[in-house]
Amino acid sequence: MSRMSQFSSEDEAELQALLRRLLRCVQDRISGAPSVECAEEILLHLEETDKNFHNYEFVKYLRQYVESSLGAVIDEETESCARGDGHAIGSGQDTLVHAVTRRTRESGQYRAMMQTLKNTMMVVVESLINKFEEDQLKKEELQRRSQHEQSSSHYTDNCSDSDSSFNQSYAFIKHEQLQVIAEKLDPSRPKEVRWEALQSLCCAPPSDVLSCESWSSLRRNLSAALADPDPNLSDKVLRFFAKTFSSSPLNVTREIYTSLAKSLESDFLLQKWTFPVGSAGVDVMTEEMTRLLKQMRLLNDFQKEVTSFWIRHPEKYMEEIIESTLSLLSVHSEPSLGTPASQKPLEPVHLIVMLDVKATWFKKWMHGYYSRTVVLRLLEMKYKSLIAAAVQQCAFYFESRDRAQDEVSDVTHAVEHQQIGGAQRTVYTAKELEYMYFVHSLCMLGRLLMYTNGRKLFPIRVKKRKDPVTLTDLIGILIRTLYQHPKPAHGDVSHTDPLSPTSLVMEVLRTLCDRTECAVECLYQTSVIETLLCPIVALLKGKQAKLSSPETTLTHIADILARIATTERGLSLFLYDRNLVSVEGQSISAAHVIVQFTQKLLAKELVVLSESDTCPSVSGAFIFVCRQMYNTCEGLQELRPYSLHECIAGAWRQTSSLSERVPTPVPGAAPGLLSQERQNVLVWEEALLDNLLNFAATPKGLLLLQQTGAISECVTYMFTRFTKKLQVSRCEKFGYGVMVTQVAATAPGSVALHSSGFVQAIVVELWSALECGREDVRVVHPKSTPMDPIDRSCQKSFLALVNLLSSSHAVWELLGQQTLPNKAQYPLREMPTSITDLMDRLVVVNSDAKIHSLFNYEQSHTFGLRLLSVTCCNLDSLLLLESQYKISEILLQSQRENITDPSTGPGDFIIDGLSVERNHVLVRVSTVGGPSERRLPPRGLQKGADPYPWPMFSSYPLPRHYVVDAPRSSRGKQDSEMSAFLAGPPRDAEKEGDWMNSCRRQYRRAMTSKANVLSGSVLADLLEKTVSHLAATTTDCFFPAAEYKAADSGNRTHSLSPVEQLGVQMAVRYGKVLRLLKEDSEQDLCLLMKHCKQFLSQQQAKITSQLYILQGVFPGHDWFASTVFLLMSGDGERALAFLLRFSRLLASAFLWPPRLHRSAHLPREMARSGIHPMYSCTAHYVEMLLKAEVPLVSSAFRMSGFTPSQICLQWLGQCFWNYLDWPEICHYVTLCVVMGPDYQVYLCIALLKHLQQDVLQHTQTQDLQVFLKEEPVQGFRVSNYLEYMEGLEQRYRALVLADMKNITLEIT
Repeated sequence: MSRMSQFSSEDEAELQALLRRLLRCVQDRISGAPSVECAEEILLHLEETDKNFHNYEFVKYLRQYVESSLGAVIDEETESCARGDGHAIGSGQDTLVHAVTRRTRESGQYRAMMQTLKNTMMVVVESLINKFEEDQLKKEELQRRSQHEQSSSHYTDNCSDSDSSFNQSYAFIKHEQLQVIAEKLDPSRPKEVRWEALQSLCCAPPSDVLSCESWSSLRRNLSAALADPDPNLSDKVLRFFAKTFSSSPLNVTREIYTSLAKSLESDFLLQKWTFPVGSAGVDVMTEEMTRLLKQMRLLNDFQKEVTSFWIRHPEKYMEEIIESTLSLLSVHSEPSLGTPASQKPLEPVHLIVMLDVKATWFKKWMHGYYSRTVVLRLLEMKYKSLIAAAVQQCAFYFESRDRAQDEVSDVTHAVEHQQIGGAQRTVYTAKELEYMYFVHSLCMLGRLLMYTNGRKLFPIRVKKRKDPVTLTDLIGILIRTLYQHPKPAHGDVSHTDPLSPTSLVMEVLRTLCDRTECAVECLYQTSVIETLLCPIVALLKGKQAKLSSPETTLTHIADILARIATTERGLSLFLYDRNLVSVEGQSISAAHVIVQFTQKLLAKELVVLSESDTCPSVSGAFIFVCRQMYNTCEGLQELRPYSLHECIAGAWRQTSSLSERVPTPVPGAAPGLLSQERQNVLVWEEALLDNLLNFAATPKGLLLLQQTGAISECVTYMFTRFTKKLQVSRCEKFGYGVMVTQVAATAPGSVALHSSGFVQAIVVELWSALECGREDVRVVHPKSTPMDPIDRSCQKSFLALVNLLSSSHAVWELLGQQTLPNKAQYPLREMPTSITDLMDRLVVVNSDAKIHSLFNYEQSHTFGLRLLSVTCCNLDSLLLLESQYKISEILLQSQRENITDPSTGPGDFIIDGLSVERNHVLVRVSTVGGPSERRLPPRGLQKGADPYPWPMFSSYPLPRHYVVDAPRSSRGKQDSEMSAFLAGPPRDAEKEGDWMNSCRRQYRRAMTSKANVLSGSVLADLLEKTVSHLAATTTDCFFPAAEYKAADSGNRTHSLSPVEQLGVQMAVRYGKVLRLLKEDSEQDLCLLMKHCKQFLSQQQAKITSQLYILQGVFPGHDWFASTVFLLMSGDGERALAFLLRFSRLLASAFLWPPRLHRSAHLPREMARSGIHPMYSCTAHYVEMLLKAEVPLVSSAFRMSGFTPSQICLQWLGQCFWNYLDWPEICHYVTLCVVMGPDYQVYLCIALLKHLQQDVLQHTQTQDLQVFLKEEPVQGFRVSNYLEYMEGLEQRYRALVLADMKNITLEIT
């Protein structure tokens, strides 16, 4: 055996030093062990858990010792196994390493080495233990000597810190020793003995202390030591407790925590401490207060930390901690008979408010469901008095503020800058203490109200109050506390102390507003709304409101009102609950009170308020409340009589003129007041524009915005925010997408979007994504080749363009009379900046120059064809593009160029992405029909031998494969019954004016029967008879009669525009497919169009406008007249006679779009707006009713950035051509004439309800607008939804029909 096998005395000393160093390195791990067994486990598995294990000098020493002792043996065994030596080492036996290891451990050298090492280590460890005990005795002696030199009143923060526990020596202790320590801690023993016992206790593992048999007596003695007047004893106990909290598991710490809490509770129950009411207050530097605060601080620190780990332990441990805390804080001392009036009882809650004024501990306990359930259960079962005391404190603070207004600000400031400990604060006055108690109570109650079971604790009985305090009572107290907000010290309302009552109450109220269930129970109550509006009602009546700081308080009131109005329930409460307040003796809704107050603020007519109290910040805050109402259809309906748009527009004009008059700062002059004034004016001007812009959120609101003359400025402002990706407002979840789509639906809105630069920005953004790569960035990961026709990077721009060009009004304004550049050469760096440029570069790709100018020709052209396909779904947009750019001919030519040119034969079409896309577009623009009346080819290839079985074509006529032959109509029972009714002799009922009721009943019965089919000829008779009857009745005529004779009209001199001619050809083709028209019907339809054009032009007003649509006659095709012509089976005279009589009815204003184009029957401002009543009225009520009746669909539209008004405007504008089959189109017209024009709204609602599942699905796939525009409505039958529409009529006719009849009145 080598020299290293035997240890010398020097080796033992070195080994002892190395072992001591190792133990110091792992001291943290061992000291944290709850028991001796755990400490042993830590050392045994140190190699697995300590990454530095092999770097310890002790380990290196042992490794060297093993190698020197067994190195020769290992080498010998390795060679032996490698040679074989009769021991086979194969795959079925141990590996070589395992075999060598086994044989080495069986050797004599190994046994001798282990025996030597064991004997040596026993000597080393015994020596270490002896030295440790000597060190302990020396340390105790030193501490005894220094004990009397320490100050007994010194206040330090170390009582709750855990650092000390890591700087102490650590030793395990026997149960017998703990028994001795418990005896020494008996209060009857001398202080020196007790102090030494505590010193020994601090060195013992807490788990051993708690598991010993004498723990109960030890616990009593520790509690007695805590209450001992000698701070050394109590501090030593706190240090032991702090060490336990920092290093022990919850099953140990909860014993210590509950002991400390119960000890503190018993102290308060026995001692009955008080503090003076006057300015003397509580001195935290007294020995008694220092001791109590140290104990409470240790509890509070543990309260805030325990939530991070108590979920890993049994619930009973957590429940013990929570119950002991609530029990302590529930201690309430009533003043005894001998207590002077100048003294108040000191309670545990007063201590915790000084340490944790905002109740952080309670917020953490209430955050997790695991602990919240226990807290709320205990509060309800045992400790409801704690909540009652908090409510009482809030009520007391509110009532006492009336008597001490001037002192509140000083107290708030003093509390905000408090610091327990150190030299900054030593004395708290009684008012400061009570205010901190109020803050703590308010924070607790605010957290409690957030949860259902917390709110179930109310109503709650409170002392000195006859009736229990309900939730609404508490909210009322908080709101009235808000009204007493003290004036800022230096007039700066923008700064509020975080501990001021206003900040705290607003924090609670905002939290409640943001949670629906909380808001319903706490805020959406009549009494609460009355309390909020009380100062406003007083000011409207000319009375002085009881507000300490009107400007600040009114701003906060507006903030809460706006948050309430943002939600559906809150908005409904504002609009329809008319029993809230009474102004001038009349009960009206909250919405009317708010808008009246806003009007007076803008007009500065509130004489009881000073000029500073009616500053723009207050006015802006209340306009924002109104905005949450008028940016919804139902809210705008209620606020319309006040013409708030004119009030805001007037304020904007006045502010705009002021901003122009404010002089520009002169260089070198002092910036100061002038520049600040200019900045304030600009901010106020932008705020007014922002609020005006939000009228554009609804169709009728957009009309009102247009009437103000500020639509261009508002859209420009929107564009600046849109480019910066700013949020619409703090209450709006979505961006400007919906508003942009709404604006783009009208001619003036489209022009404003173009002039603001919005259209150019969309086009440039698209071109950058489609054609321009990131050339300035080094290509490390090349961009993947797009697999979809429209790459995901271009999808957003595609949808933005679809939204922009969805309405024919936008297409007319952006493309009307615009020629394509068709340049001979296109520079590669030249980017399109308009819709015309985009059409030229991506859609009408009819030259090599255009092809060569595209980096990604196939992808870019496919994008253009997709955009063309969606745009052409609007038939008026299709006719404009076809008449101006000959779209069909260009596409056919491209198809001809895509044919192979073999030496023999006609050639075959090359099937590729572009030819398939062109084929789809050509079929779409060349055919008309509903879901079962035409076939559209798919845009993709199929699997199999024939990937594209659909016929391609390069010239007209269209292949018959795409046209579905109309079925032969048969005359049914309903036809006979309806014909008999129409042909019957006049009845007495007709003389009494009830013929229409009989007609409606007959129509309803025919539609709801099993066969539910009425043929087109019978519907034509029904329409003719109904219109004749209504036109002959004075009460049913809406427009005055206009003289028109077809023979003398001179229509021969009126020619049809190219758009109208194409429309006639399209209508005739459709009529022939339906077998309704003959071969020579085109001339008859042209003649009818000329008569209608002449007749309507006689009733048009002379208007000067820059809008394209107002330059002359109606720019689109008359789809309603074409529908009537087909209904009358091509009888032009019969159709004209019907239209002339129909023009007198209200229904003509909404079913016949050209009827009111530039009409003299409309108010001049409305006629000049270019906004049709079909949009401002019908589409408006579609959005309003959709939100109430089919809320999921309404939300889906909002999420997609599309609007129901856009698609409904397209459906109605072209009489549902291409969306419904011909029979349903006939029923649409008949329904609106027979049942009333408001059925136009109800039919749109029924259609969207029918499409609900598809709408939700395509909202998820982010192509809702494309689906609604390109796809016909499958499976919809008017008869199936007639009963549903009648239900809508019963609920909404009084509102919808009344507003339809008001279209000729001046806009308000």
